[in-house]
Amino acid sequence: MEKAAASKAMEITVISAEGLLVNRKQTVRKNVSVTVKTDPLNSRSTGRVDPEGGSSPAWKEKLVMDLPVHARFITVEVHSGSRIVGAANIPVTDFSGGYLPENHLSFLSYRLRDGNGDRNGIVNLSVKVRGAGNTGCAASCSRPWIGVPGLPAVGEKAPAGIVTGIPVPYKY
Repeated sequence: MEKAAASKAMEITVISAEGLLVNRKQTVRKNVSVTVKTDPLNSRSTGRVDPEGGSSPAWKEKLVMDLPVHARFITVEVHSGSRIVGAANIPVTDFSGGYLPENHLSFLSYRLRDGNGDRNGIVNLSVKVRGAGNTGCAASCSRPWIGVPGLPAVGEKAPAGIVTGIPVPYKY
């Protein structure tokens, strides 16, 4: 029996941000960077600082990180110098597991919040969790879904006592 992996490889491309403000009034002028955290001990920052992007910086930088299997959120922080301008907690279920097949590339945009919880711009990114390990649809999406488990296939006669049907709206 194989031991379950403690993490998966995640590729996150930090594309850009828009509408960034400092002190709710001034637009961010320059030197904007991004930090992505998968847990308190695992974080990566963009190596590039957009020197002239102002309130709409662009990075287009790919970060490869380990995504622990127990992780529920990743955190994206946008910095202007050493100050955090805005942050977003992104649910892992938005890009991994569920109905997404393995190696699916998701393009996502999230509202950033400043230290007071006020809206402060949007961050745009893409995320792909590499390799096996996505639960849900990954094993079954390649084959068509026919029927309901435990019920007869189309064209077969249902055993006595089983009612099959299609839900319809009901008006009182």
